[in-house]
Amino acid sequence: MSRPAVAHLLFGLVCSLAISCSDVDQGASDAAAEAAAMAAKRKAEADRAARIDSITRRFSPIGLRRDVIRSASHLDSIRHAYAPAGETYLAYRAFATVNRKDIQFFRIGDTVMIPDTIMSDRRAYSVFPQYYEHGDTIPKIVFVSNKWQAYACYEYGELVRFAAVNSGEERKPTFPGRYAVNWKARLRLSSLDSTWRLPYTVNFHQYAGLAFHQFEMPGRPVSHSCVRQFLPDAEWLFKWVRQAKFDSTRRPIPFTGTPVVVLDVFDYSRRRGGPWWDITSTRDVVLALPKEPLELEEALVPMSQIPKDVRGALPNRRRYVAADSILRERGVIRQDVSLRESINFNKLRRERKARAAAAEEARKREEEAKAKRATTTVGGSE
Repeated sequence: MSRPAVAHLLFGLVCSLAISCSDVDQGASDAAAEAAAMAAKRKAEADRAARIDSITRRFSPIGLRRDVIRSASHLDSIRHAYAPAGETYLAYRAFATVNRKDIQFFRIGDTVMIPDTIMSDRRAYSVFPQYYEHGDTIPKIVFVSNKWQAYACYEYGELVRFAAVNSGEERKPTFPGRYAVNWKARLRLSSLDSTWRLPYTVNFHQYAGLAFHQFEMPGRPVSHSCVRQFLPDAEWLFKWVRQAKFDSTRRPIPFTGTPVVVLDVFDYSRRRGGPWWDITSTRDVVLALPKEPLELEEALVPMSQIPKDVRGALPNRRRYVAADSILRERGVIRQDVSLRESINFNKLRRERKARAAAAEEARKREEEAKAKRATTTVGGSE
């Protein structure tokens, strides 16, 4: 074999060995990368499991005792023990939360729930799960339970706030379904009645005017569709939620703010209290939350709940027209219940004021005409 042929053969062998070694090295590198990825995945799963365990076990059960206010002295002792100031403030906040009712609304003969432990962190009294597994990829979401008169705020699956509410009364209910925050205002005078001062308003239905805000909390669903809260909860929620993005005309773009889901319907056949009267421990109930909350049906709101002067701006008007019958078929609205129309009390006052001014003007003209006739008569007799 010639010397060039030998050289060529040796060169080929060297190249083959190099490629083989390169393949071995690449295979080892791929195996190491795969092993590292698996190890990282196992660590992430272990960290997630540890986090979930820590969240779900952070509060011990709290006992709840049902009592009835028997006398004036008993009422006074409750008002003293849960006074909303000073050393009893934390007790007041816990007491008001579990009762869904502010202290000044209690009367002799009322039922009252007494927690056996006072916690500054009111998530300890939650009827919602401490961890929401289907929400661990959702930055922020609010769930409202009409049935339990409470809401829960979650960040990536972790409960970060539990609060009491008083939602809409039966003829002006807070309808179940999916909403989202549109805008918020530190102090809002109601567009329907400017005498209603609404601190920390968070709007979640642009046309019906549905909103979270602070207002009186008598312990029942009594609002005009809005979700009432205690002042500290209203302020916290106001700061926490993200409002919608706005288009070029400064109108909120639908469903770009923090998601809000109203889960259920209050049992209006129950004339007093609610299901929170029927439990003896915070572990007696943990509400089931939807697996796909962002895919839920957008809330149906009947046309009667939209103020007349904004109905012309409604998108998908037919949906609002059909909502009443659909909600009755689903049992959300009881068949014998007539919903109350949204009334613009500001407009009614303006109209009454205008009528009164017109009547006063007519009266003045009539008096002037009478005076003129009387002067004419006197002048003629002379």
